[in-house]
Amino acid sequence: MAMIGTLIAVAVFLKTVSATSLGVVYTEGGMVQGENIRLGYRRHMDIFRGVPFGDIPGRFEKPKPHPGWDGIMKTTEFKNRCLQLNLLMSDTRGDEDCLYLNIWVPHGRSVSTNLPVMVWIYGGAFLVGGSMGANFLDNYLYSGQEIAERGNVIVVTFGYRVGTLGFLSTGDSSMPGNYGLWDQQAAIAWVHRNIRSFGGDPDNITIFGESAGGASVSFQTLTPHNKGLFKRAISQSGVALCPWAVNRNPRRFAEEVALRVNCPTDSRMAACLKMTDPVVLTMAGTLSLTGSPDNPLVNNLVLSPVIDGDFLPDEPDKLFHNAAEIDYMAGVNDMDGHLFTGLDVPSVNSQLVDTPIEDVKRLLASFTKDKGRLGFDNAYSTYTLDWGSSPNRETIKKTVVAIETDYIFLIPTQAALYLHASNSTTGRTYSYLFSQPNRMGGLISPYPSWMGADHADDLQYVFGKPFTTPLGYWPSHRDVSGYMIAYWTNFAKTGDPNKGELSVPATWPEFTNSGHKFLEINSRMDSSYVRQKQRLRYVHFWTSILPNLPDIISE
Repeated sequence: MAMIGTLIAVAVFLKTVSATSLGVVYTEGGMVQGENIRLGYRRHMDIFRGVPFGDIPGRFEKPKPHPGWDGIMKTTEFKNRCLQLNLLMSDTRGDEDCLYLNIWVPHGRSVSTNLPVMVWIYGGAFLVGGSMGANFLDNYLYSGQEIAERGNVIVVTFGYRVGTLGFLSTGDSSMPGNYGLWDQQAAIAWVHRNIRSFGGDPDNITIFGESAGGASVSFQTLTPHNKGLFKRAISQSGVALCPWAVNRNPRRFAEEVALRVNCPTDSRMAACLKMTDPVVLTMAGTLSLTGSPDNPLVNNLVLSPVIDGDFLPDEPDKLFHNAAEIDYMAGVNDMDGHLFTGLDVPSVNSQLVDTPIEDVKRLLASFTKDKGRLGFDNAYSTYTLDWGSSPNRETIKKTVVAIETDYIFLIPTQAALYLHASNSTTGRTYSYLFSQPNRMGGLISPYPSWMGADHADDLQYVFGKPFTTPLGYWPSHRDVSGYMIAYWTNFAKTGDPNKGELSVPATWPEFTNSGHKFLEINSRMDSSYVRQKQRLRYVHFWTSILPNLPDIISE
């Protein structure tokens, strides 16, 4: 009998020894313990959800360090997202106590040490979003598990303030704005100081993000406040130069919000706003998400970062010297603008209804209005050059999508790549175009059959969803997901997307100011998918021809 008891004790002991885990981890605030899961033979993962990196932030103030805690904090549940509007903008969700991060640490036969670290910044127009992303049947979009397991890297996601509480600014020192960017910076700095305890290499951190998160990544590379905190950066569908990424007249919207919550708009405005209920403030930051060709939706995204003289001491295009030593990868989806076009020109999604050429003209006129008739004429001839005398329905619809994709995402991203490459000393530059067709295109869906990759279509592949939920995808989707995880994690490890533990289907060349090479990414790709001079005619129009036309003097 004693023999059986001994055997059981030994078995229990071996089981605990063989479950590779960090156990209790010491951080600057105190001890944390996450959840350990088994991935396969001799493969485990520690997951920490809800680790504090900052205290409950003061209203319209920079984040403060967390005061710490006694005992062991169980970090097994995601914390609330930051207080924000719901998607219908009819109510709020979340909490002001939201500065927490989540960490995924993969282990092989022994506990990991010195792993590269990838820190994710979510998008959501600086208005909404959470560190765990959308949730479907307990399958969170931003779960770092697939990237961490397949790429053998640590993945970190975190919350930051959005909407009114994150970005409202009076345009002066009373409420300078950019609180959400400071939260991001505080999270990155916390990771740099603490990640060694989790088996990470603080000298090999990559930040990556999509949409407003991609622009945030870009801002974090440009601010002088991040020197030495991270080594590489990836911007997906968003950079600091995007027309929606900087609000150059923040005071106007601050006054609108003040009027909505019964605050004065004079020198007492900031003090009154700071005392207003946070839910009321958040509701007052509702933006109009309706668009038209004459007033495109992108112009309504006004809760965004500002040039505050502190986080952003100057215009973003003047700050690229700060990113000279950072390896940078950036790209867009081939129909990134489609999401916006569907709201501005709804006829693009109808298989049966023509999109009037008049709508193309109105849209171009609104994007070039500072340059008046001359700007419009140049734009119209650029976009209709290949139309011939009677363009078909599909040609016109695709042109509308291309106009918004170019203006909102692609041209600013090309400009950022160009500035990064021309300012870099040791930092390398890589450009991509993601073109895996949207899964809803054609058949009985609301989307046309010619759909390419819409805004945010890349997220499911980067986060490995075709592996997590295989029944929802085809083998080709697993191919493209595998390619993206390989390029992204190789880049995080070595600064070169081709070099690392994972093999890739094509050698991705660096982007240089003479070659302008880029990689087109989709499930059919091979070495022929290395391309050059992406949409050069349109890049030339938006970056060279249009800015050099005279501005019309507004009355």
